[in-house]
Parts: sequence; structure tokens; C-alpha cells
Amino acid sequence: MKKIIVATDYSPEAENALQYSAGAAATMGYELILFSLQNASIHVLNARLPADSLNAHIDAKKEYLKEKAKAVQQKFRIEVLPYFATGVFFDELKQCIARTGADMVVMGMAPHSIEQEVMGNTTTAALHQIQVPVLAVPVNASYNGIKHIIFACDILRGVHKQVLRKVHDIAGEIGARVEIFNVSNVIKIPADSQRKDIDESMTGVPYYYHYVASDDVISAIREEIIMQKADLLIMVPYQYGFWSSLVHKSKTRIMAAGNSIPLLSLHL
Repeated sequence: MKKIIVATDYSPEAENALQYSAGAAATMGYELILFSLQNASIHVLNARLPADSLNAHIDAKKEYLKEKAKAVQQKFRIEVLPYFATGVFFDELKQCIARTGADMVVMGMAPHSIEQEVMGNTTTAALHQIQVPVLAVPVNASYNGIKHIIFACDILRGVHKQVLRKVHDIAGEIGARVEIFNVSNVIKIPADSQRKDIDESMTGVPYYYHYVASDDVISAIREEIIMQKADLLIMVPYQYGFWSSLVHKSKTRIMAAGNSIPLLSLHL
């Protein structure tokens, strides 16, 4: 059984991501792990409460998480395990992944803003820092099944076979067709040799290629999502060094920040 971590801070976007994940888990037979990191607020620390009071504060947070997990489990009739942590968010999340053997992390995305595109947030940071697949769920997205997947990639640059296998397995498991979407300034049809790895990896699932000419990759992807009424977007974040990262905007991060459907980020 696959295990999916849903990270929550009880915000509207996190709550929506939980409902989306629970709906998918009920359909696919997944197990959810409800991850919550809670540290004592600066106000609590400034109050210089005794140790017993601080422990009671933490215990109350743990109990709330347990009750939340229990409610979701009863509503969707799925297994939901609470995982409470304190400390540094990404350190604790990575530890949760290692301890539970989770296959994916799901996080909510707040409504689109320019600040998120430029600076990012916890969810967009996770797209690059977490090595298991990360699903960013927009606050208005709801789970109604996944039938059409857009896999946005640079075919001419090449796609690693490990990524292709993941796309194949995801599509095969949920019964979706895959649109392999490529955007460049002019339409360039790759040679058969450049498509060989994709064709071999996609055997057994319905897929097709779509090439679009555009100088604005982000806008082209967003338009395609609307035209095709897609249910899921898959992208692979490229890793830049420190200096080059100052001049490169992550397309994966921008898409996550302004997307209308869930975005699944796959790493090598």
C-alpha cells in the first residue's frame, strides 16, 4: 500500500490539500500520514511559562492532530496516521519520509501572488528540497479523478528514464492518458532517436505528443491546461547552482504558485 504524507498547518490551502488527498486515497487505496510541525510561538516563549505548561501546550496540539486524523479516517474510510513533530520543518519532514517510507508528499498552495513567484514559499521550496514526488494542490482544486495528465518537458534536451518510468507508473495506476507537452520558440519535431526512450518507457499507457511554438513557456502551459481540461501537471525541476539561480526563475515554482490544477514535481 502506498503511503502519502499530507503536511498541514491547518490553513485553508492545507485543509483543501488534505481533502484532495483523502479523496484520491479512498479511490486508490492509499494510506495517509498527516504531518504537522508545531513549535511554541514567540508569545508563548516570551511568557516564560513553566515546563509543565509548555508540555501541556504541546500535548494539546498533539491531541488536536490525532482528532483531525481520526475525523478524516472516518469520513473517507481510509487509514490516516498522525505524525507530530517539532523543530526545523524540512529536517523533520525528511525524517518523517525516512521513518514511514512514504511515496509522496502533498502540500497546499495559497492563491497566486507575484511574491510567491519571485520568492516562493514552503510548498515551492519543497519542490526542490524533497526528493520523493511532491504534489502541490491549489486552494480551489478538488479531486474528481485524474484522466488527463500533461507532462511538460524538454524533449530535445532529453528526459531521464527514471522520470519516464515514474510518469508511466503514475498514469498506469490511475488510468490516465499522458500528453507529452513541449514548448520552444519554434516548433521542432524531435527525431525518432530522441523520442526512443519516451516511446519505450510509455508502453502500456495511452500517450501522445504535442509541440507548441511560444516564447512564453509558462503561458503556453497554462493555456494548454485550460484547453485540454487537464487534471494534473507533471514537471521536473532543474537544479541550478547558486550564481545561476540568481538569474533563473524556476518554471516549476512559478507554475506551482499560479497553477489551477495540482502540480506533481518529480526528481531523479
